[in-house]
Amino acid sequence: MFSRARKTPLAEWWWTVDRELLVALVLLMLCGITLSFAASPPVAERLGLSPWHFVVRHSLLSIPALAIMIGVSFMNPKMARVSALIVLIAGLVMMVLTLRYGIEVKGARRWLSFAGQSLQPSEFVKPAFAVIAGWLFAEKMVKPEMPAHTIAIALLGSIVTLLMLQPDFGQTVLVVAIWTALLFLSGISWVIIGILGLIAMAGAYAAYAAFPHIARRIDSFLGPDGGGSYQVDRALESMMEGGWFGRGPGEAIVRRYVPDAHADFVFSAAAGEFGILFCIVLVGLIGFIVLRSMLGAQSQLNLFSRLAVSALTIQFGLQSVINLSVNLSLLPAKGMTLPFVSYGGTSMLATAYAMGLILALSRRKPEERLTTGLPAYRSAVGTEAA
Repeated sequence: MFSRARKTPLAEWWWTVDRELLVALVLLMLCGITLSFAASPPVAERLGLSPWHFVVRHSLLSIPALAIMIGVSFMNPKMARVSALIVLIAGLVMMVLTLRYGIEVKGARRWLSFAGQSLQPSEFVKPAFAVIAGWLFAEKMVKPEMPAHTIAIALLGSIVTLLMLQPDFGQTVLVVAIWTALLFLSGISWVIIGILGLIAMAGAYAAYAAFPHIARRIDSFLGPDGGGSYQVDRALESMMEGGWFGRGPGEAIVRRYVPDAHADFVFSAAAGEFGILFCIVLVGLIGFIVLRSMLGAQSQLNLFSRLAVSALTIQFGLQSVINLSVNLSLLPAKGMTLPFVSYGGTSMLATAYAMGLILALSRRKPEERLTTGLPAYRSAVGTEAA
């Protein structure tokens, strides 16, 4: 089945996909299932649900997530780009519908409801935007006459506008970071970097002045007590309670009082149950995925693949850093999941799609070798695996 001599699609996939990265991603998904057993029962009981409600749902969602990740990893660069374009268009349409028909939670409209199931379209827009923006920047480097930057800026502006109307400041930061990273990777002057930095600071101040809930979180975080919120305080207590080796599965006490222990604060619940050493291993696994993905990006001769994989990896890594920083009270509280670990159906499926794209675009191509210099890229940017 997996013989090198057999030219079946499955055999070709097996010998070209990054198997080490694939194993790491599966391990991260298994960590998420394990932590759902430890963190979610108290949350479910507080909501009047079965203690295993979130455990069952998280476990069941892992099956289609794994299928999506592996299925997408079979795509060649052209198929990946087309799928990203379809997902991006569909996601933008649903984001527009969300503003009118979305579910309102704590003053924000970010979810659409289908047959009793909620969907957050912006989660799928992020990876799709990373791929399409990567293609636009790659085309601009090869064809300077193409108005790719203008299209990318217009696309960025549309997504940011829709996100701020929801409002969703955290997702806005991620999308802007992806676009900025691609701009940096495609080569820009330090003057432009400085101007973008000033624009970013002005935008952050505008968000602080325009959205009271953002101002409250930042003011609370920067307050004299140095605390962030009730959840952040309990999260820190859970970490201190667990110590190096944890209190054992089901034995931690503080995590029972963290409202989102199964979602945004699952890392603190992990510390209380399994200890800081387990958390270090979890962070190391996430770090391995980021480094392995970036190495895969740098080994690509195809410029589009290189930029797209880099952007997707930065999205995954930055989202992880934000979640961990909130748990450690290094950033104000923000509803952002830890990829594959936190509970959240849309987030898990969208992350699976993103990582499937990374596996697809970083697959080894026998005819390619690592080269440097734009001329080599120009000759190969149109060469895509069939």
